[in-house]
Amino acid sequence: MGAEKKTNRLLPLTVFFLLVLSATIPCVFSAANQSPTYRKSAQLQKFGSSAVFPLHGNVYPLGYYSVSITIGHPAKRFDLDIDTGSDLTWVQCDAPCTGCTKPREDLYKPSNNLLGCGHPLCVAFHSPASYPCKTPDDQCDYEVEYADHGSSLGVLVNDYFPLKFTNGSRLIPRLAFGCGYDQKINGLNTPATSGVIGLANGKASIVSQLSHLGLTRNVVGHCLSGQGGGFLFFGDDLVPSSGVMWTPMLHNSFQDHYSSGPAELVFNGKSTGVKGLNMVFDSGSSYTYFNSQAYKALINLVRNDLNGKPLKYATEDQSLPICWKGSKPFKSVGDAKNFFKPLALSFTKAKNVQLQLSPDAYLIVTKHGNVCLGILNGTEVGLGSMNIIGDITMQDKMVIYDNENQRIGWAPTNCKRLSKS
Repeated sequence: MGAEKKTNRLLPLTVFFLLVLSATIPCVFSAANQSPTYRKSAQLQKFGSSAVFPLHGNVYPLGYYSVSITIGHPAKRFDLDIDTGSDLTWVQCDAPCTGCTKPREDLYKPSNNLLGCGHPLCVAFHSPASYPCKTPDDQCDYEVEYADHGSSLGVLVNDYFPLKFTNGSRLIPRLAFGCGYDQKINGLNTPATSGVIGLANGKASIVSQLSHLGLTRNVVGHCLSGQGGGFLFFGDDLVPSSGVMWTPMLHNSFQDHYSSGPAELVFNGKSTGVKGLNMVFDSGSSYTYFNSQAYKALINLVRNDLNGKPLKYATEDQSLPICWKGSKPFKSVGDAKNFFKPLALSFTKAKNVQLQLSPDAYLIVTKHGNVCLGILNGTEVGLGSMNIIGDITMQDKMVIYDNENQRIGWAPTNCKRLSKS
């Protein structure tokens, strides 16, 4: 489900979910499916290596972070939204394509590499009730939909993903992904990227496939710089040995999404009484979302705290639902943050574990020079009681999804510095 797709892709408040299920997949690709060179390299490869990729983008004004991935032979480069809220990786595909936003020469071109319905990946991808195939030789279709009725329809394929690992090895595993040949966009903004890289913890995600092949541990992480950019990694080489706050993953109705809780909302170091919040960590969401009850409590706290301060509501600024203006335009969040108190989410299943939300982690400054609240009402946009930690809150932290130990961690990090090292 990538809870909310980026502002550049569809609407800023849409909800993304997979119609296909990524339940247990016993095998992705065996060594017999690889080239001889790759087979030999895979046999020599040991756990502990990682692949690291630079990121591009920001929370505002772009509203997304993307990674450049090469696919195929010869390899072609594709810019993909990073999404820890969904499993399926898909690219715009010339099969031919309806509604693609990229020139035809920039689309992925399949070449006798479709996955059939009899493939274990396809069987696991669909629930028995939605299984679309009449015979095992049929192509394996997929569909993803957005809450604003944008969608991607396509077929599952496999192809080479050239990767460079931190131990110096270069391998080209063959991985499964979606070839999207019918895109529907129901928003004002044309997507700048070619698709989505799904990083959730289902067996169909890229990191799960790499782990199954024995190339990395089943760990994925990202570091989103508040200045723009950052880095993404597969494997555990970059995980700090100390200084990480860890909280256990939840196994609940959120299926294959990274969630933890319950958490309590803390305002300026004091308990708010807002408890029992299960949080989904979703890099596919530009902003953070609280359920209606928690959101209204937060708004009341912020409003009461701002009484007597030289800020007025900027109702003319439609960038986000609640914005304020000062005596003169703000140039950055740094200019406005002294007016706001720090927040925190205190995770009660782990001792002394808090996710700190300084004003930088929940405010943006718009092109109009106003400061806006980057925590939104999730119930109003169809999320029900779900709470989502989005990009704005994960900025300037290394966030680690350790599927092997079933835990989520974070640590303050200079994401810009490390992305250049």
